[in-house]
Amino acid sequence: MIQVFIGTKAQYIKTAPLLRLMDERGVDYTLIDSGQHADIARTMRQELGVREPDVIIADDGDISTIPDAIRWAARLSTRLVRASKLRDEVFGGAGGICVVHGDTPSTLLSALMAWRAGLRVAHMEAGLRSRNLLHPFPEELIRIFVMRFADICFAPTPDAVENLLSTRHRGEIIALDGNTSIEAVSHATATGDTVTSGPAVVTMHRVENLRNAKRVEGWLSAVEKVADRYDVRFVMHEPTRKVLEPIGGLDRLRKAGVEVSPLISHTEFVGLLSAAPLAIIDGGSIQEECGYLGLPTLLWRDHTEREHGIGRNVVLSHFDQDVVDRFLDELEELRQPAQLPDVTPSVQILDELLARLG
Repeated sequence: MIQVFIGTKAQYIKTAPLLRLMDERGVDYTLIDSGQHADIARTMRQELGVREPDVIIADDGDISTIPDAIRWAARLSTRLVRASKLRDEVFGGAGGICVVHGDTPSTLLSALMAWRAGLRVAHMEAGLRSRNLLHPFPEELIRIFVMRFADICFAPTPDAVENLLSTRHRGEIIALDGNTSIEAVSHATATGDTVTSGPAVVTMHRVENLRNAKRVEGWLSAVEKVADRYDVRFVMHEPTRKVLEPIGGLDRLRKAGVEVSPLISHTEFVGLLSAAPLAIIDGGSIQEECGYLGLPTLLWRDHTEREHGIGRNVVLSHFDQDVVDRFLDELEELRQPAQLPDVTPSVQILDELLARLG
């Protein structure tokens, strides 16, 4: 039995190609949702063509604050006490391989549950490293733990393969032709509306940025500079709203003419990026998407563990307003043709999983 255990928006987007492929081939699998992004996941499944989960561990809404995350993680951790009960209630009494993805709290908890229940663990998007234990936190620690002890690691880039080799990884390392995010973007561009021009796109949601007042202020100033030259649409995560609203950040953006909108579907978001003159973002998955699309992108971070677009169309800000100014002056040079390689990592992943299940 293949068990797929996910729970965040990004995990749904990047595992959807694998889930759709298993449905197309008639492969039997169990889908388990951790509940980390319970509300978002409901709409994501319909948009991405993913069936309803067989098991939802927690269904209390999206986890958007640190106290909520602690309570959610503690509740899920109680299931680790009794292995037999965990195997029956979460994994349907079946063994096999549990597929986990990425570097989120859902990744760690799903891997721990799978190991406790006696399943092998296959880690998608394994091998990413920042080489700084505290940045990003806790993602870097989760990556190291899960990829070091996973039975199978699916590495999306040559650098990821090297990182896995350097960590004394005890299981199998399988090099993929690329990340499943390629398939996700291709699916979104094929199913979405084609728009040739639109506003600049800005967003910010990473914890290490939201908890740093200087970085928040710098980001607001950067967006105001963009708004002096372009129409701007700010796609806002709930944790970001909770930070910006009390300090008057949303009022500043609206005064600058920025359109503030809640989260939108992945298909619509990729469409926005495809039509935008530029983007300011801080997410790794969005960096990948912008890299594929060739969109001039300012990454609101000091470093990144992903190579997508770096040295081509993606610029690290280092939180420096001089870098912001140079970025805005060099947009024409940064704009690149979209590059969506004709690869299907999900096919590689499924074939490898089925081979190991005999």
